[in-house]
Amino acid sequence: MCTEQELLDFMRETAYKPLTYKELEKHFGIEDAVEFKQFLRLLTELEQEGKVLLTRSNRYGVPERMNLLRGRIQSNPKGFAFLIPEDREHPDLYIHANDMKGTMNGDIVLARVSAKNENGRFEGEIVRIVKRAVTQVVGLFHNHESFGFVEPDDKRITKDIFIRAENFKGAVTGQKVVANIITYPEGRTAAEGEIIEILGHKDDPGVDILSIIRKHGLPEGFPDDVLAEAEAAPDAISEEEIVQQGRRDLRNKVIVTIDGEDAKDLDDAVNVERLPNGNLLLGVHIADVSYYVREKSKLDEEAYNRGCSVYLVDRVIPMLPHRLSNGICSLNPKVDRLTMSCEMEFEPDTMKRVRYDLFTSVIRTTERMTYTNVRKIVNEEDPEVAERYSELVDTFKLMKEMALGLRSMRMRRGAIDFDFQESKVIVDEQGKPVNIVKRERSIAEQIIEEFMLAANETVAEHFHWLKVPFVYRIHEEPTNEKLLTFMQFASNFGYAVRGKGNTVHPRALQTLLEEIRGAKEETVLSTMLLRSMKQAKYDAESLGHFGLAADYYTHFTSPIRRYPDLIVHRVMREVLENGGALPESRFEALNARMPDIATQSSERERTAVDAERDTEKLKKAEYMLDKIGEEFSGIISGVTSFGMFVELENTVEGLIRLSDMTDDYYHFHELHMALIGERTSKIYRIGDEVEIRVSRVNMNEHTIDFELLNMRPRSSERISYVDARGAAGSGRNADRKRKKLNAAGRWVGIGGGSDERGGRRGKGGRHDGGSGGKGDGRSQGGGERGSNGEGRGQVAGGRGAKGDGHNPGEGGREERYGGKGSGSGAGTGRGQSVPDELDGGFYNSVVSGGGKRKKKPRGGGAESVKATVSDEAAKPVIRNDASDSGVRENGDSSGSRGGRDAQNAVRADRETGKAAGGKRRGPGLDMWGLPRSGNYKTIDDEADGGKSYGKRKGRGDGGARGTGKPSKPSKPLVKPVAAVPQQPGGSEKPRKRKKKKE
Repeated sequence: MCTEQELLDFMRETAYKPLTYKELEKHFGIEDAVEFKQFLRLLTELEQEGKVLLTRSNRYGVPERMNLLRGRIQSNPKGFAFLIPEDREHPDLYIHANDMKGTMNGDIVLARVSAKNENGRFEGEIVRIVKRAVTQVVGLFHNHESFGFVEPDDKRITKDIFIRAENFKGAVTGQKVVANIITYPEGRTAAEGEIIEILGHKDDPGVDILSIIRKHGLPEGFPDDVLAEAEAAPDAISEEEIVQQGRRDLRNKVIVTIDGEDAKDLDDAVNVERLPNGNLLLGVHIADVSYYVREKSKLDEEAYNRGCSVYLVDRVIPMLPHRLSNGICSLNPKVDRLTMSCEMEFEPDTMKRVRYDLFTSVIRTTERMTYTNVRKIVNEEDPEVAERYSELVDTFKLMKEMALGLRSMRMRRGAIDFDFQESKVIVDEQGKPVNIVKRERSIAEQIIEEFMLAANETVAEHFHWLKVPFVYRIHEEPTNEKLLTFMQFASNFGYAVRGKGNTVHPRALQTLLEEIRGAKEETVLSTMLLRSMKQAKYDAESLGHFGLAADYYTHFTSPIRRYPDLIVHRVMREVLENGGALPESRFEALNARMPDIATQSSERERTAVDAERDTEKLKKAEYMLDKIGEEFSGIISGVTSFGMFVELENTVEGLIRLSDMTDDYYHFHELHMALIGERTSKIYRIGDEVEIRVSRVNMNEHTIDFELLNMRPRSSERISYVDARGAAGSGRNADRKRKKLNAAGRWVGIGGGSDERGGRRGKGGRHDGGSGGKGDGRSQGGGERGSNGEGRGQVAGGRGAKGDGHNPGEGGREERYGGKGSGSGAGTGRGQSVPDELDGGFYNSVVSGGGKRKKKPRGGGAESVKATVSDEAAKPVIRNDASDSGVRENGDSSGSRGGRDAQNAVRADRETGKAAGGKRRGPGLDMWGLPRSGNYKTIDDEADGGKSYGKRKGRGDGGARGTGKPSKPSKPLVKPVAAVPQQPGGSEKPRKRKKKKE
């Protein structure tokens, strides 16, 4: 009978062509009827799991030989997803939202590569869903009487779950529920489910944490059969057991545990000695959990399914029942415990390991120490604590010396040491957060950390060379693309990362971290380096650990709370009991199971990390709920195209949205990971210190919004319309127009350069300083009242001081002169006026539906804007373009006709409801965020190929205002009104004549 691995290996051979089950039966020489049934069952199971495909001609083959990929879906809240292939050599596959075909996050699918985009990344489509990962959904229930919906807490599930009335089970709107999925989404049809559990109202105490537990599928209690096995474990160890198993007796040695004050599952103990030859001996002793959790027992199955213990803010969900984790397996002080030991001998100067030994043992710990007390002893902080543990003071000082030596050796080797601050949320009995404290990483934590690293490396290297099935902890090298991006980013700060070809040794990255220590850019570069790394995971192959610069690494030191450690102990015991090797039958059985164990352990670890982060985010948001309006200092921890994240001293992180940064229009520069102000050139990047105010807390999303202090509103500044390519320069080419697509689908110019001269305005310039003062850059001076310059509707400061820098005259009110050329009428609309770049023909073409923008005659001025809106329409509007910059408009703006005062025009328009002779439509906004005005109609401005209909009425003078020379009217997008036969009444829209049938 062939095994699964043999069958798959045979099908993966290059010469293999799809065969029928009879041909496969003949190849493997299966003659017995029982074996034949087992073989057919194996083929069926592999076909159902998607590991083998059955073709239309009833032949079997593997997906990779049929241009298909098997992998797991990783969904994004925006609708698209990535396929993570099981074949590690193949890159991830991008799946468009339209190609999802009802798949959900975590599903095992078969996909086909359909294209390769311009960046060289593969795109694909789902062919078949092999296994569903999501069977239950936790979310907020909404009752709509005859039906209901569950809004999922997991935002990667992008569609609500439909619930029929008969499946409500008493749930009401606002309650958190668990829904079982009956039918999965297909096309536009949503998934349908039934409510199986009501957790309680979303605002009830404890429901928030319970929702996260259910969302991630974390088990709360243990099944009865598992608890029964745990209860059968003994409370103490007998001498007969020790002798029978041949364990080494270490009960006479000074061995201690060092853990946190609240730790109850003590699974590691250490001892240090100075040998007669001057070398240092380190002993690491780990609780022998595998002795009590036997393979294929109920305890073992439950531990496999859980994968690891989960440490939430207010509780711990253990991998093993407390009877074991806090009892017979815990290395409690002054009691006998069974352990797996690793003793290592090091040279004191170089900390080179010269000898090691792995064996089963029995120990009796001398003392249960805490990190706080060990720190006080080795740093000589507290004489009372030193007096209390006087017999152990020399031992702890030797431990400090050895730990620092091991760390120094690791750094020389090139290990990368990220020193990021971690925190812990303190909650009261009701689960309400009362404080957030930082986790200290003192010398005591470093002692245990270095000793555990040394033991893990030693065990991994030993079993790597034994060539037995094993579970390793691996950390692969970062991709060349991410490394190159980081190296380019570091070069912006003047740092170079040394490497050979496309590879970089971790020592080069650690050297960089040492160079930037204490510098302003330390945070930004450390964060970017961490993000360029891959995630560590478990694997059946020893591929090394890039971050630790270790060729061999595993997890051996925490079998109470990690299943891979338990498997490592089990393999160690079998090898030690069988004289350093495994029987052939056990070798094959373990070899087949190890990849599955490694994958399951990695997945459960990710789930546990996600759940821990979710509860931490929840409680941090709840903690900041009563801090709204308070001010804090923080460090920018992330910069994106929609804003920047700021981390406070207490590790709380919040978002400052780009739309709330009102003092300028900011552009996101991805290469520099910075937001750069368009006008002020102010730069915000990771690591900068900022002063913030807490503005909003969203308890549904568990997010916090900040706002920067001393933000001046954009309405107090002169508006500058600049596209993503930046402002045009001054000089000969200052009048060159940039192009932008208008609502009618035409490319039009939107502005020119800046004229830095005061007084008379230059061609294409933005503003002029009036005759009463001087203009500087984009500013304008203000005298008593500045006169008109040449151009398209000028802006000048009112009464007040002269303009300096980018601001209008201080104390001056902005006013718009409405005349054309040398016209003298003045509009007095308050607030922001229509920008000069959008004045004249462009504004008419975009807003009023005119045709192409006419070239301005050299001798005369262009048309000024004729747009009047009501006070109701004068509200701030933010426009975000591709560069994530916005425009805010605020205020009225009107022009006068025939020299008539604009104030009278505004007053008349408000009374009659008409704007400049046209019928008033009310406050609307166009695609640029500007207030619509005049008699025109538009379809959706943002639609592809959108058109503007109609033309501006009431401009009998050809669009000229004041006494200036009239200019040609803009070419309309549709026929002029005069060209269309009018119905009686004149104002109604003409009907189309029907063609008579012949």
